[in-house]
Amino acid sequence: MLDRDEIDALFAADLPEPEHWERRFPPRSLPAGAQVTRFCPSPTGAMHLGGIFVALIDKAIAGQTGGVYVIRIEDTDQEREVAGAADVFERGLRWSGLLADEGGSRGDYGPYTQSQRADIYMTYAREFLRQGKAYLCFATREELAALTKEQSAARVMPGYYGRWAIWRDASDDQVRERLAAGDPYVVRFRSPGKIGRRVGYDDLIRGTLTQDDNHNDIVILKSSAVSPRLPTYHFGHLVDDHLMRVTLVIRGEEWIPSVPVHLQLFEAAGFEPIPYAHVAPLMKQEGSTRRKLSKRKDSEASIEYYIAAGYPPDAVLYLLRGLANGRLSNLPIPEALEAPLRLEECGIAGPLVDLAKLEDIAADVVAAMPSPDVMEAVMEWAELYDPQIAALISAQRDLARRALDIERVGVDNPRKDLRKWSDFRQVYGYFFDSLFEPVTDPSDERFGGLDPEAVRRLSGKVLADYRDDKTSDGWFEQIRAAALATGFAPSVGAFKKDPDGYVGSIREASQVVRVLLTGTTRSPGLHMVADVLGEEEVKRRLGAVLRLT
Repeated sequence: MLDRDEIDALFAADLPEPEHWERRFPPRSLPAGAQVTRFCPSPTGAMHLGGIFVALIDKAIAGQTGGVYVIRIEDTDQEREVAGAADVFERGLRWSGLLADEGGSRGDYGPYTQSQRADIYMTYAREFLRQGKAYLCFATREELAALTKEQSAARVMPGYYGRWAIWRDASDDQVRERLAAGDPYVVRFRSPGKIGRRVGYDDLIRGTLTQDDNHNDIVILKSSAVSPRLPTYHFGHLVDDHLMRVTLVIRGEEWIPSVPVHLQLFEAAGFEPIPYAHVAPLMKQEGSTRRKLSKRKDSEASIEYYIAAGYPPDAVLYLLRGLANGRLSNLPIPEALEAPLRLEECGIAGPLVDLAKLEDIAADVVAAMPSPDVMEAVMEWAELYDPQIAALISAQRDLARRALDIERVGVDNPRKDLRKWSDFRQVYGYFFDSLFEPVTDPSDERFGGLDPEAVRRLSGKVLADYRDDKTSDGWFEQIRAAALATGFAPSVGAFKKDPDGYVGSIREASQVVRVLLTGTTRSPGLHMVADVLGEEEVKRRLGAVLRLT
């Protein structure tokens, strides 16, 4: 083992001792039972919905215990880093209402980006080397590949251990020779693990787990040929969780195999181990089977999918809270969003992300919102994703508000056809004359196969006798009178009894007028639609099908 002076010479002369960082980041003064949680995205791609799921649990547990929710950017894998990913993360977290109590420029335990904490990791890596708990490894890529090939041929577990840990017991002279030559090296942890030994620990979601002990001498500090030198995930999370005084680590179940490594590192560093809670992955139904929601295969795996579609954030949060704790899905939305989350109620089977269910939840969320709030939310979304709609609402705010109010204000069961902001164009677009394309073809399939001449006659009669009546009964009476005058039956029953005696029933007649005014076969009450459109526009639309084409 190199002596202390030789080890210290590998690092900056002014590198602080561990005590410096311990004083710089002292234990937090928090109420008894308060939890310090952290969410640690890696900027290597889009923000996965599963990340939002974990962040939601992190924030809830910290908040309801009077603790602190930290966001730390783990960017040590700089080869895979995607430019701008950190900004995408912040956007997704801001949209979800999951911004941190500490993170970025907020908080006293930063920096909160790992690439800015290199000196801190150097201190603790140096301490591991001083204590003989780590060693320098000069193995080249080619040598490591040869070791892996040899292990495969021998049908043994792959890894850097035993006789394949070729630098673990190297002599000091060998190490000095390679250092003098300027050869690059990594720092490896000297694992105390034994093959075949089992270790157990308590997971706060899954209970007691046992698994094989770690016997690999993992890399804790990356190559000396790279600047700045950064730790691997395993070592970085050890140092950061300790110094940020994290009390609970909530993360995805994919990290369960790493727990033995992490327990060894905590013990080697002399740090109190931190409890873990491993969350099951979000799932997708595919035919008769379920699989993990994949950011490579599934567009809905990215939080950007929900932002771009214009789902209300509360709808997504309600869905995710219900997936975390099933009891919350049975509560009214406002209550469920405020109710405490419980780790012991998180399942170990991956919960299913059901987009059809989300649509229903979103419809309920939007139905409960005041129309001005809906309009502002649509505007904010449209400015980025549908500028034409944003411009129309801005120019015709009164029209947009009145359209939104239809069957929403003053009713016990408001309309629920607007589920997300991207639906606005389809649901309310026909109120704007610049978006509406008048129906000029009397044989249009939306008329349900009625005789085109019957469509023309009915439209002409409604137009000729049109009165700007704002009552439901008055409006229907206009249609009824025009329908009877142009050969339609007074009821569905009468038409069924004598289908040859009529061109259609009053139901088909009403649908003709609906299509002419809205371009759709489903809409709110026509008297309310007509009131918003105004008499001149109503007449223009009724008459469009009478034009010669």
